[in-house]
Amino acid sequence: MAETFEALVLHQEDGRTVARLENLPVDALPEGEVLLEVLCSTLNYKDALAITGAGRIVRSFPFVPGIDLAGRVVASSDARFRPGELVFSTGWGVGERHWGGLARLARLKADWLQRIPEGLDPRRVMAIGTAGFTAALCVLALEDQGVRPGDGEILVTGAMGGVGSVAVLLLARAGFRVVAATGRPEQEARLKELGAASVVDRREVAESGKGPLASARWAGAVDAVGGAVLAGLLKAVRYRGVVAACGNAGGGELVTTVYPFILRGVRLVGIDSSMNPMPERERAWARLARDLDLARLDAITSVIELAHVPATAPRFLEGKVEGRIVVRVDPRA
Repeated sequence: MAETFEALVLHQEDGRTVARLENLPVDALPEGEVLLEVLCSTLNYKDALAITGAGRIVRSFPFVPGIDLAGRVVASSDARFRPGELVFSTGWGVGERHWGGLARLARLKADWLQRIPEGLDPRRVMAIGTAGFTAALCVLALEDQGVRPGDGEILVTGAMGGVGSVAVLLLARAGFRVVAATGRPEQEARLKELGAASVVDRREVAESGKGPLASARWAGAVDAVGGAVLAGLLKAVRYRGVVAACGNAGGGELVTTVYPFILRGVRLVGIDSSMNPMPERERAWARLARDLDLARLDAITSVIELAHVPATAPRFLEGKVEGRIVVRVDPRA
């Protein structure tokens, strides 16, 4: 193994975050039981906040970002993992507090790793990534709360994004009638290819009347946007409907009333993917490996090189990213 490795490193310079490719010594890696050769990573909204400095994701510098990674075990002091095995990690503070996946090498705790499910490979696991894993958790939450395909329409907000697009795929596969909400009406045909029965403008969702309640429509919803969109859709959820909320791209504040909850029995379920317990992770990944249409996943996935990450990250904040982005960390991957 080489004595140095290539990494995207964040620095603080004159109060702003600067990202650049550097060669680092192997002993610069943080502590952990498993040393990995990273094959692929991803770009998520949280990564974009970290890389651009637009959000306070990273608190110590220099730092290697990347909340997702898939790779090959090089060395392990934990008996659960052996050299040569293909593994991946999402969440656990990796890419936020612990150096992440946008580097040729990573050292992680064994408790943060999972083996790549049968039927998937490193690139497709990263095409799913935190976004797709979060989408699966949302779908499972709706089902666990008793929502069934015959109950009515399911709204998916931010449907062209990473979470939304995978949620549409999974819900359609499970037999739900999916309505996709997006700020990009020109993408209607593409959303219907993913399985959406119809498409609505997200502004219509956010502006669901001036009163505390609107006409009841949604049997459930997966919300990856937050803010005014979440507040608006809550007004239109049917009696005892369920909303799985997992994002804040549209804002972190929620201005609403108690009436959807006390008059219609609406249930708002928060979804956290970062610290999710391993049994729930394994359940979600089993669902993804079983039900996700890999051809459609490939169709919404683009692949970039590590060197292109700094220029690509700002596009998330501009709302210009569609589907999933895989970062090919190892050129051979």
